[in-house]
This record gives sequence, structure tokens and C-alpha cells, in this order.
Amino acid sequence: MAESWSIGVPVRNPKGGLTIMVVRWLHQGAIWLAMGSALLLGLGPATRAGAEDGLEPFFLDSRSNENSEGEFDSSADADLGSASEEPPRPSPNTQEFQRLKSRIEQLEQAEKKRAEADRRKKEDDKKKKDEETRKAEDWQDLSNDKWNVRLGGHVQMEEILWPSASDSIQGADNYFEFRRLRLVADGTGYGVYDFRLQMTLEPPAVGDVPTGGLIPEVKDAYFSINEIPLIGRARIGNFFVPFGLEQVTNDTMNVFLERSIPTQGVFTPDREVGIAAYNCTEDQRATVSYGIFLDSISESLKERIDDNQGFRISGRGTWLPYYDESSNGRYLVHTGMGVLYSQDQDGVIRVRTRPEIHEGPRLIDSGNLAAGSSVTGNLEGAVVWGPVTVQSEAYLCQVNRFQGENNLLHGAYVHASWFLTGENRVYERFGQHGAQFGRPFVYTNVFATPGGLGLGAWELKSRLSYLNLNDVNRGVLTDYTVGCNWYWSDRVRIMCDWIHPITTASTVFGATTSNILGLRFDFNW
Repeated sequence: MAESWSIGVPVRNPKGGLTIMVVRWLHQGAIWLAMGSALLLGLGPATRAGAEDGLEPFFLDSRSNENSEGEFDSSADADLGSASEEPPRPSPNTQEFQRLKSRIEQLEQAEKKRAEADRRKKEDDKKKKDEETRKAEDWQDLSNDKWNVRLGGHVQMEEILWPSASDSIQGADNYFEFRRLRLVADGTGYGVYDFRLQMTLEPPAVGDVPTGGLIPEVKDAYFSINEIPLIGRARIGNFFVPFGLEQVTNDTMNVFLERSIPTQGVFTPDREVGIAAYNCTEDQRATVSYGIFLDSISESLKERIDDNQGFRISGRGTWLPYYDESSNGRYLVHTGMGVLYSQDQDGVIRVRTRPEIHEGPRLIDSGNLAAGSSVTGNLEGAVVWGPVTVQSEAYLCQVNRFQGENNLLHGAYVHASWFLTGENRVYERFGQHGAQFGRPFVYTNVFATPGGLGLGAWELKSRLSYLNLNDVNRGVLTDYTVGCNWYWSDRVRIMCDWIHPITTASTVFGATTSNILGLRFDFNW
């Protein structure tokens, strides 16, 4: 009787084909069972992962004793009864196991890459969340920061001389005064707030002394919150109305003894009580500021009791077409414009001014104009090119009269300055009052060291300014000014201005010419 063997088990084959088929099924079933067990014991997940990563699936070669046609070869197992006649059945192919090992390593590397990517994503998400939390805490938990208060002051002593004046001018007298005698306290809080209080001790101009005698005036008295989303900086109190470049530049940083004719309280209000906002682009090339204010609350009396308070609304925008970042603004071009709407508290508008000095006669005066409101437009420009600066502004004011036609008043100025010692005017792209000029940096102080003597900084200057009130038949005032400034340091300087005012026939004293010499010693801390 013929015998067949499969997996080492003798099978008698009385009928031939049927037995062979059964043995074949058993043989293949054992192989698939072994492969399934291997997958269940750990290779399955790896295979699935490989499929997800685009790797080829791996299968053990299950073919054993099959011929090329897929039939079971009984002759190969015909004589398995004797161990000496047939070698032992080999273990699974070594090459297949190497392929399996390599594939597992590939899957492990892919898994590591996915884990690293997940870790980095979690870190990025955590950093983003921490940054959002930090920004929120800036407005919620500020307990670790402190208030910082700085005390300062400002002293200006000046002598004004009238070497010559037309005989018709009354009150053209020489005088000495403390032009400014002020104490200042300012500071910051929690890294978010800033504040300033400035009180004056100097006397007001002649004719402006309030009832009850000399009372210290409140100049700056404001509180600001910075970095408010979408708003920027918000401020409330008594401070400069955001309108004009020369007006918002601090007194210690202006080039001349006084601001120009159309600026010194004519078309630009000084400090007023109100609320304003300031903002700028990320690169600080463009700024915007706007606010609403009460009309002319007395800085001496510090109050007004009246049912009609009046108000002002102002807006100012600036843009730097050119700014040299590498030199920190030693070369720049500044442009700007503004608008101011004023509804006067008592229904009267009056435009008048002195010839760019603090005391003395007012050479031009519109008189009382019965008007409900006025609208003033402003254009401003400046070029800083190393030691040379050119700055100019123009104003046009429409007075809205109660009766009759409205009036148009206008004025302008242009000035140039030149540092002989090479310094330049410092421009603050986003200062306390928006775009403004700041304190110059002096290369060599006059008294740099004890016993030492330096050159300081020397600045030549000239200006032309005018105010035209012809539309109300009050003439024109034109001022020509030249002079020089000697900076001992960035906080100490000596100033000298020669002023030549000219008026037309319709002004207060008629057609006049004068010469005025002003000297000032200016220091602040």
C-alpha cells in the first residue's frame, strides 16, 4: 500500500487523490494559522501602520510542496518514513525574516517621526496659548509691577529789548521775566499707565492776571492708558489739543523763543480739558490722534460755572514718506494735516497776537466776532537732512458768523535751522503727543567733566511768519526772525532771537515796523 507524508505524519492512501487533497488542505491551513498568530501577537499593528505610511504589505511565502500548477506533489513525500533518507524540514526562510525585520524598523522610524511632529505641534500650541494668556494678564494681573514717579522742573529767564519801534505803538517796553518757572511730576504705572502734573509759578502775561490775584496755573494734568487694542493710547485731563506740529512740540524743544504768529494761541488752542486717543502703525510711519475738549477752561481758576461750556473737536494725521532707519531719523520727510472744530462758549471769537514775544502790545486784533463756531484746517511739513531742518505749517480758518457772510482768516510760517556742529533735530515718531520733535542730542557738552570745557552745539535759525485778517478789515502782521541757540547740553541752552515785525495800516496801531531783541537762559531737569 502506498504511503504519503505531510508535516511528518504518515497517511495511508488507499484511494489516492482524496487523501492527497485532504493533506494539502491541512498543510496550507497550518501555514495560514501560523501567520495569523504572528499577526495577532504584534505584527498586525505594524503591518497596518505600514499600509498607512504607503509601505508594501509583507506576507510569508506559504508555498511548500506545490508544483508549478498548484497541485500537491506526493512524490516529494513518498519516502519520508526514514530520517536517513530525507533531511529535516527547514525553518522559515531567513531572507523573509530579514525583510520583515527591515519593514518593522521602517515602521518604527515612521512612528517616531509622527510622534516628534505631534510633540512640536503641542509645544507650538502651548506657546501660542501662553502668549494669549500673557497678553490677557497684562490687563488682569499687574501686581508684580510698580509705580514710577519722577520729579522735574523747567526754568526760563529772559530779557526782551525794543531797540526801535514806531511811535504809534503803545507799551513797547523792555522787560525781564521768568518766562517759565514750573514744577513737574510724571511717571508710569504697571507698565500700562502714564501720568503728568505740571504747575506754573511764573506770572501770566500782562493783562491776563485773573481776578483775585496771582494763582498758580495748571498746565499738564493728565492720565493715560497705553496699548489698548484698536485704540492705542487713551488720555483724559488737561493737555495739548492734537492739532499742529509746532503746537504739540514741547516748549523745551522748540527752536525759537516763542511759537510762530499763527500758532501761539491764534489758530491752535493751547492745553484744554478733554479726552483724546493716539495710535500709529506698527512701523510708526503713520500716526493718528483725535479728541474732544471743553472750550478754554481757565488754567488759573481751574473751573467754569456756566450752562454753556462750549467744546472743540480735533483730529490730526501724519505720515513719513521717507525715514532713514539706519541713522535713526537723521534724514526724514514729515507730512501731516489736521482739522479743528470749535463751538465757542460765549458766542464770540477773537483772534489777536503779539510779535512772537510773551509780554508787550498785541499788534493785530480782530476784535469780537459774533459767531457760533469756527472750522480750522492745517497742513504741516518738515524735512530733516542731517544738521539742516526746514519746517512749515499753513492754517485756514472759517468763522461762521451769526449774521452776514462768514469770514476766512489765514496764516502760515516757515523756518529753517542749521547745526554748525553737526547735530540734528531729533524726531519722535510716536511721542507723548504723537509725531513731534524731541530733545536734541549734543555731541560735546560745554562742561562735560569737572574742569573741562567743550564746544557744545551751535544752531543758526531763521523764520518768516504772518497772520492775515483782511477779511475782517484788521490787516496783516508779518514777522521776520533770525537768531542762534547755544546748547551747553541737551537740557541747558542760551537762546537769542532778533525779531522784525511789520504791520499794515488796518492793524491796531496802523502801519508800523519794530525791532526786538530777545535773550533767554533755559534749563530743565
